[in-house]
Amino acid sequence: MSTTICQVMGFLVSSLGVGGSIMATAMDTWSTQDLYDNPVTAVFQYQGLWRSCVRQSSGFTECRPYFTILGLPAMFQAVRALMIVGIVLGLLGLFVCIFALKCIRIGSMEDTAKANMTLTSGIMFIVAGLCAITGVSVFANMLVTNFWMSTTNMYQGMQNVQNRYTFGSALFVGWVAGGLALVGGIMMCLACKGLIPEESRYKAVSYNASGRNISYRTGPYKVGSGYEADPKTRKGVGYEEAPRSEDGRRPYPSKYDYV
Repeated sequence: MSTTICQVMGFLVSSLGVGGSIMATAMDTWSTQDLYDNPVTAVFQYQGLWRSCVRQSSGFTECRPYFTILGLPAMFQAVRALMIVGIVLGLLGLFVCIFALKCIRIGSMEDTAKANMTLTSGIMFIVAGLCAITGVSVFANMLVTNFWMSTTNMYQGMQNVQNRYTFGSALFVGWVAGGLALVGGIMMCLACKGLIPEESRYKAVSYNASGRNISYRTGPYKVGSGYEADPKTRKGVGYEEAPRSEDGRRPYPSKYDYV
């Protein structure tokens, strides 16, 4: 029962994480304009991964998508790639996890197959969560670097008005979503252990002891059991051969001559 609960909870938590990653990727508030010490407050700017928007004090909002790919910074494109990879892995993990749930029976699927599918989906969720957390963290690092560079330029009087951007709500959504996907993947991996049947987990292999008295003879590859009816018919320790003549031949047939 605890295994089923752990598996279902891992599925639900991972679903929330994947949904949050999709939401964070689609949001336009990855970076918002810092209004501290900004004399121009009639216009508010914010940017996302796919477009930048401007909202005026009258309530009118205009968004413009990024029409270029090569013109964007390399780190910006890396964040895009990480978020997309995390979403794809999360969706594949959800698809696999649905068929791996213990409460759902599909044909004659064994518990061992469900355990392998559960482990696979758990690993996918973990990687998806790490991709989301890494992508959001890289973007946050870019914001921090640009913020302090803009602040330095403003204090040095290089520019009269310098727009500075700070963390948007999409960053926090992405961090929480990546953490949920990571926790859900760990729960799925823990549930995998309980799905493995006991007989396959502690499967003992028995070996039949071979006969210790089996003797092998050269020649026609005959195997004897070691317990013949007449033990004197075979040559061994304790049996003497008949005397031989000077030319090496026996003077008479002996009972010890056999093929």
